[in-house]
Amino acid sequence: MEETEQAGDGAKTAPAPKKRPAAVAAARPPAGAAQPRRRHYLLLLTFLLWVLAPLTVSAVYLYGVAADQYASHVGFSVRKEEVGSAVELLGGITELSGSSSSDTDILYEFIQSQQMVRAVDARLNLRAIYTKPEDPVFGLSEDVRIEALSDYWGRMVKVFYDSASGLIEIRVLAFEPQAAQDIAQAVFEESSNMINQLSTIARADATRYAKEELEREQARLRTARQALTAFRSRTRIVDPTADIQGQMGLLNSLQAKLADAIIERELLLESSSSSDPRVLQAQKKIEVIEAQIDEERGQFGNEGDADFSRILAEYEALQVDREFAEKSYLSAQATYDAALAEAQRQSRYLATHIDPTLAETAQYPHRLMLTALIGAFLFISWAIMAMAYYSLRDRR
Repeated sequence: MEETEQAGDGAKTAPAPKKRPAAVAAARPPAGAAQPRRRHYLLLLTFLLWVLAPLTVSAVYLYGVAADQYASHVGFSVRKEEVGSAVELLGGITELSGSSSSDTDILYEFIQSQQMVRAVDARLNLRAIYTKPEDPVFGLSEDVRIEALSDYWGRMVKVFYDSASGLIEIRVLAFEPQAAQDIAQAVFEESSNMINQLSTIARADATRYAKEELEREQARLRTARQALTAFRSRTRIVDPTADIQGQMGLLNSLQAKLADAIIERELLLESSSSSDPRVLQAQKKIEVIEAQIDEERGQFGNEGDADFSRILAEYEALQVDREFAEKSYLSAQATYDAALAEAQRQSRYLATHIDPTLAETAQYPHRLMLTALIGAFLFISWAIMAMAYYSLRDRR
């Protein structure tokens, strides 16, 4: 009875864990050391072929084959000198010197252009300087055209431009220090010639329009004077106004004489009869004076070459044209002189702050840096390919 109750009480408790059979435990042996497989050898082979072999070849080439390169530096800036008038200088309101960013931008592009390469090659023979058959990577091949030479120029000549200050610095590489300095000097001289051409063009533009206007006014004045000369030759009158003034003086004199003659006749009539010879003589004198006055006045209204009204009108028109042409010419001359003086006051030039240097030590190529960059690139590319391979393998 007690055993039955104990058995019943035992049935209510949790069952005891079952033990694994000894045969199952003995079926799984302990894990041993990892053994290299085929994919591991393949990965090591790719590392040797992709990383170590190219890196070794690159290092051997850089340290054993690549020729030394010498650097020459030159620095300059474009300056524009503006000298004002004496009043401006005394007042201190004119800036004597300033930089021109637009000219510097043009010069920056010009130094890297094919035109600069042609100019320097014509002076120094760049193909002979840079040809290096024993160094095919950093040297120039023997047979190259201007396009290939321009590309190589971009590798050997570096232009550093600070747009804020307007300073330009050029680094020229060559296999000989003197050659690098000669190229830097040639680049500076060609740049100076370019700036001089810009100054000439700017000066011509500043005075061109004023000169064209001056030439037009000169032609107008010449035409007006020729027309006036032709008028004088045709009419044989130098100045019709002077002739008219003379004739007006003559008419005034005749008018005065006529008045005296009339007064004299009236006085005679008061004391004598109209048949008196003295009265007749006075009357005849009056008639002669009146006839002369009518003749002089008729010259101002008769038709023909002696028509002074027409002659005077034509002369006055020609005179007005000439005076207007003279004033326009003087104004154009003053404008041209002012433009010419302004253009001559402004000049561009190159101011060097670093003369072309002569290197004593070969600083290029940067062998250690290039070797490190090549090794880093090869290792990173190999690691990316290895991770891509294992990623694809794990998805299977």
